[in-house]
Amino acid sequence: MTQSAPKSPAADNSRFPNAPLPPRAGAGLKLAHVDQILSDAHRIGFLEVHAENFMGAGGPAHRALAAIRARFPVSIHGVGLSIGSESGIDPAHLERLAGVVERYEPAMVSEHLAWSSHDAGYFNDLLPVPYTTQTLERVVSHIDRVQSRLKRPILLENPSTYVAFEQTMMSETDFIREIALKSGCGLLLDVNNVFVSAVNHGFKPLQYLREFPLELVEEIHLAGHAEDLDDEGDALLIDAHDRPVADAVWKLYEIVISQTGPLPTLIEWDNDVPDWPVLRREAQLADAILDRLGPASLLGSRHAAE
Repeated sequence: MTQSAPKSPAADNSRFPNAPLPPRAGAGLKLAHVDQILSDAHRIGFLEVHAENFMGAGGPAHRALAAIRARFPVSIHGVGLSIGSESGIDPAHLERLAGVVERYEPAMVSEHLAWSSHDAGYFNDLLPVPYTTQTLERVVSHIDRVQSRLKRPILLENPSTYVAFEQTMMSETDFIREIALKSGCGLLLDVNNVFVSAVNHGFKPLQYLREFPLELVEEIHLAGHAEDLDDEGDALLIDAHDRPVADAVWKLYEIVISQTGPLPTLIEWDNDVPDWPVLRREAQLADAILDRLGPASLLGSRHAAE
């Protein structure tokens, strides 16, 4: 007699509470912090995880994330779809991502405007794309495929860049706006990436933000950057995610919130990760700005409170 296969946890849509991302600060989830987060008197707004860290079938990481997801809203951030790649979306990777999304029912799913694969090779970096009509069509097609498989819109994150392409035909802000309008995706505004790229390429971050489609932003990222020098002795910033958010980035964030209203804001700290109280304090600094500037913003709050 043939037995039916056991029901997959992903098929049970009642396991987790319906939990949209609140317009508060969140933090990137590190397994070393799970017990402290669960017992902390300060309830963080939400947690975000990299999808690629949870593409296995089970183990301690999944047990920890399930415990977090039962208590908190969760956002899933991908780093390996390679949306800008000429070789297209890897169907196996997309299926693994879909499995994580179905398993944990996150409030949001996001990816980078970048590429990290070519043919069968993967690079340990998020590489930029030229802003051309050909690239635009390719990225929109890739996002359409991802959204169709996930059965939901995703958010696309603006990049931090260190080189520019001679083939570029439009500004980064116009390129991102057209992607969002043509694909129906939302946007994730990484304020640190704006500052890093501005210093590296010599443009003004405020001008970039004036041209960015803030009305399409659904989540914000903040992070720390490292300072270096290029071969000619000019300032070069690296999106290192290994230290507190810089004062200049906090100031830009205040300007954004004064325009958009409160938005879910993630503190990214992926290298040289500190103890939980240090990361929590960064989130509390963001919460203070959201509380102070959000109510008087021009666009107003577009997200329901938790």
